Amino acid sequence: MQTAEQIKNMIREKYSAIALQGKEANEASCCGSGCASTEVYNIMTDDYSRVEGYHPDADLGLGCGLPTQFAQIKKGDTVIDLGSGAGNDCFIARLEAGETGRVIGIDFTPAMIDKARAHADKLGYNNVEFRQGDIEKMPVTSAIADVIVSNCVLNLVPDKSGVIREIFRVLKPGGHFCISDIVLAGELPVQIQQAAEMYAGCVSGAIQKQDYLGLIETTGFVNVSVQKEKPIHIPDDILGQYLNAEEIAGFRQSGTGIFSVTVYGEKPKDMACCGPDCCQ
Repeated sequence: MQTAEQIKNMIREKYSAIALQGKEANEASCCGSGCASTEVYNIMTDDYSRVEGYHPDADLGLGCGLPTQFAQIKKGDTVIDLGSGAGNDCFIARLEAGETGRVIGIDFTPAMIDKARAHADKLGYNNVEFRQGDIEKMPVTSAIADVIVSNCVLNLVPDKSGVIREIFRVLKPGGHFCISDIVLAGELPVQIQQAAEMYAGCVSGAIQKQDYLGLIETTGFVNVSVQKEKPIHIPDDILGQYLNAEEIAGFRQSGTGIFSVTVYGEKPKDMACCGPDCCQ
């Protein structure tokens, strides 16, 4: 079993390589839309092409939803995107927050930060910034954000409860989050659970849906709701890298489900933060 640090290093290496490729090459990753399969075209990604503020060059095809669709971003909001990648969701959030708003993207992969900054410079967006850092310990002060979004990232993080506590810390009282992520219903085969590529591919690092929602509620968020849910089908040619035909058939019959969910939650308005440590 890999340690948390080993998992982070593996993720960083994987996504550094992705950052240096184009979207077409990335569609061969399990987080991408093609996943090297002839069985289905899209596995996780949603279509951004009709979303206002979308810039194709910043879309590496690595998401599993459209979190900004349900994020209720208003003009003047400060928005933080966790695991901002090449900047795709940040630029959409920027359109909704307007010129008076502010968008901060956080990613722990230097190559992604470089790519996102280059896109922002090219587009002339002076109210969008990208910070390198770990979302388990965000490089921002407490109670700064009106809205936090994230797209298919928390499943990659070993300490999910730590990230959710950080989201609570960083949101203003009355602020809210909208996160698209991968969750499970049932158990994955051991071979999938232990496969590094399936962890980097947003599958084996996912936790049970009820546990995911439970972490959010026990942290103190209110009005928690699932805004959207869709099943994720992993094609046989992907499973075949880890399972034999009999094992694939058993997995199909097991009832285990892999889902993309978009979850919304609010920090209570009366949750004032009295100092640097009180929201930890």
